[in-house]
Amino acid sequence: MPSPSLQLVLASASPARLATLRAAGLDPSVLVTGADEDQVRADSPVSLVAALAELKADTATAMLGAPQQRTLLLACDSMMELDGQAVGKPGDEQAAVELWRRMRGRKVLLHTGHVARLLGADQPTSLTRVATTVVRFAEVDDEEVAAYARTGEPARVAGGFAINGLAGPFVAGIEGDHHNVVGISLPLLRTMLAELGVAWPTLWGN
Repeated sequence: MPSPSLQLVLASASPARLATLRAAGLDPSVLVTGADEDQVRADSPVSLVAALAELKADTATAMLGAPQQRTLLLACDSMMELDGQAVGKPGDEQAAVELWRRMRGRKVLLHTGHVARLLGADQPTSLTRVATTVVRFAEVDDEEVAAYARTGEPARVAGGFAINGLAGPFVAGIEGDHHNVVGISLPLLRTMLAELGVAWPTLWGN
């Protein structure tokens, strides 16, 4: 049975993350933090996505203040790792073309930082974890790359591709959790919530 005493908040503007949670039976309210991600520095892509997720969680926590209702806050950030370097959103069509020419036919790592935080208690309880999935791209040709870049989709998503969007046919396979590539790992999140004392089925309908 859902727990009416627990409010669920997703600190993310990602429609894909929200859709993934809703498909899994959760219905969080959305809080877009607008956090300044340019201020975050880290020594590795894994550390970076963890720090970015924590920034979103910290900003959302400050925005929520002292919630009247016990609140479970979720925050995520995703980033691709290519040749040991973090790759975020390409930002424009040409950058997307250049990125796809580098990664086609190769395996890359997709990291998603997750923060699960319980608010409304005397002391907030928070966990941070990172899930990693290996993504193998097909040998797409120059015409396919250019056509995809023109759609505008790769410019605005982490790693320059959306596996649940137009890039689906260009992903030849994955090793790990599919949901993580979309932007939130449901299996990891379930184990994190169990550590916080929240059973996954109690969130159905929340």
